[in-house]
Amino acid sequence: MSGNAVRLQAIKDVEAYVPPAVSFVDDEKPGEIFGQNVFSKTVMQKRLPKSVYKSVIATIEKGKPLDPMVADAVASAMKDWALEKGATHYAHVFYPLTGLTAEKHDSFFDPVGDGSALAEFAGKTLVQGEPDASSFPNGGLRNTFEARGYTGWDVTSPAYVLENPNGNTLCIPTVFVSMTGDALDHKTPLLRSQQAMGVHAERILTLFGHDDVENIVSFCGPEQEYFLVDRHFFLARPDLLNSGRTLFGAKPPKGQEFDDHYFGAIPERVLGFMMDTERELFKLGIPAKTRHNEVAPGQFEIAPMFERGNIAADHQQLLMTTLKTIAKKHGMACLFHEKPFDGVNGSGKHVNFSLGNSDLGSLLVPGDNPHDNAQFLVFCAAVIRGVHKYGGLLRASVASATNDHRLGANEAPPAIISVFLGDQLAGVFEQIAKGAATSSKGKGTMKIGVDTLPVLPTDPGDRNRTSPFAFTGNRFEFRAPGSMQTVSGPIVTINTIMAESLDYIATELETAVANGTDFDTAVQNLLTEIITNHGDVVFNGDGYSENWQNEAAARGLPNLRTTLDALPELITESAVELFGKYQVFNHREMHSRYEIGLEQYALTIGVEARLTLELGQTSILPAAIRYQTELAQNVAALKAAGVDADLSALEAVSALLTNLRVALAELKSALTAQGESEALAEATHAKDALLPAMAAVRAAADSLEDIVADDLWPLPTYQEMLYVL
Repeated sequence: MSGNAVRLQAIKDVEAYVPPAVSFVDDEKPGEIFGQNVFSKTVMQKRLPKSVYKSVIATIEKGKPLDPMVADAVASAMKDWALEKGATHYAHVFYPLTGLTAEKHDSFFDPVGDGSALAEFAGKTLVQGEPDASSFPNGGLRNTFEARGYTGWDVTSPAYVLENPNGNTLCIPTVFVSMTGDALDHKTPLLRSQQAMGVHAERILTLFGHDDVENIVSFCGPEQEYFLVDRHFFLARPDLLNSGRTLFGAKPPKGQEFDDHYFGAIPERVLGFMMDTERELFKLGIPAKTRHNEVAPGQFEIAPMFERGNIAADHQQLLMTTLKTIAKKHGMACLFHEKPFDGVNGSGKHVNFSLGNSDLGSLLVPGDNPHDNAQFLVFCAAVIRGVHKYGGLLRASVASATNDHRLGANEAPPAIISVFLGDQLAGVFEQIAKGAATSSKGKGTMKIGVDTLPVLPTDPGDRNRTSPFAFTGNRFEFRAPGSMQTVSGPIVTINTIMAESLDYIATELETAVANGTDFDTAVQNLLTEIITNHGDVVFNGDGYSENWQNEAAARGLPNLRTTLDALPELITESAVELFGKYQVFNHREMHSRYEIGLEQYALTIGVEARLTLELGQTSILPAAIRYQTELAQNVAALKAAGVDADLSALEAVSALLTNLRVALAELKSALTAQGESEALAEATHAKDALLPAMAAVRAAADSLEDIVADDLWPLPTYQEMLYVL
């Protein structure tokens, strides 16, 4: 089948779409299915001996060390529960440095001498596994021939049963470390960083008079943006299939300029997919809360409620897997790439951050009078100080070849990391900088002018969608993470810089009080010092404006535009010292993350470059040559008949074909010159040689798409993929 025939058949198949069978049953109540496949506290309370249950809960809720004696009892109860749920296998689920989820399945059943099988699951099996670690990214932490790696049970993240039409699996969230204890995953540093931050947050709370403060943790609410395209189009686009983004594609006549997709009525097919997805998420205890159309055509968003950072990260990985699985069931492909379509908004994953515990709630709630809420102001000041000192690390935590496509554009925050406080808090800190805060801008009311509508309360400040790190009422929203990445990296960085800031603040206050300074005076002096020394990071204006780039430079804020600009932040002396001091990463682990970042960057662009060359040579070039041949034959026929022929179309195609051939040759040469070399050189070559060569091929190809006869064009177009669903 020719390339064009594949495209036309894909369109016919989309038109013939038949929805899958309804998943819901008549007597099913959504509230009752929530968490039904989770080995939750409720399940444990019913199935575990009382002493074992109390021990496990003390670890989960209060951060107490796990008693190794409870493992056998928990394993036995977990096995019985999973078997009742139809599970035949168990899996230690871990999160290697690919950014994806990994799992190794083992059967519960072992053969016995009489020819039958017995289900077994011992405590030592629950606590530790040993998957092969040889083929995961490690950044030099270990040699490839050294294959031993260990998974370790994370009791703070609940086990769950993952359903499959052919059988179910008990999934146990775990850490993944090398034989020497180095972190080969994202969960281990997340748990380390959360512990470090909690220690110093508790010191400050003790100073504020809270007794027996225990287990302060970070909370996270990640918003997930994604695109949906019909699967027939997806399979007819090798670039989408292999790289997650379109490497070719002319802009459609209508894009997002009318803003008619944003929060519009959700298409019936998409709504069916969303409801089906949410049902599966509810069963897994994932609190999916919000769904809506996003800005770009074909783009959507799902957002869960806040959870502990560790659980939120695990749930985020599971959410992405579920979205892809259910999309396939509904005949669609779910795209998480940050920029799958050029010319329309890309996708992010906003990480909403706060800290606190179940007793105190969020420590970033300002209350009605923030100027009088010294405790809140101290924790808010810790954020300001941390972001100012370590903005480069925050930028590095979201650095990737895919996220580079959106950061700094008028669709995502700039690469300059700044803090938005809003009018109310900005006013309070301005007063603090001058000595003391005595007032706060209060809430107002809005009369719309329609008698039948109620008077609406208004917040004391607006939101700023151009800020990378914005206060949004009771939390900070880090808007730079990409839609495809794990949220663990950003949370680890935020936790660690918060640990350092909270440590500094606690030490300053403890020292001042020990020297006889009144506590309130000590707090006031400290807040004044922080906002004076670190207030340059606060910016409430338009982050997209060119003026801000100049102003930010004058303030000394780094503008790390690309991944290769940002990654070196990971191995600066101050970064290695920071993460080492709080035992989140040792120096080997820090350097490994840098090396892996370079490798992933070069690999990503290398795959895209080879795809660009292949598609350009085998699909686009032949289609354009066919069209050129048709035009040339028409011109020859007209001349033979003695009629003057219009040569403009033929000349335009011929000129673009020349450009395409030259660009393909240059890309091929750049790929040939890539060779084997050290990671930084490969990544630099990808940035400086491959990306420009790919852009030149695309420019010629997209111009050809605009003029080549539609019945000859081989690839599904933007117009089809974004609007035919």
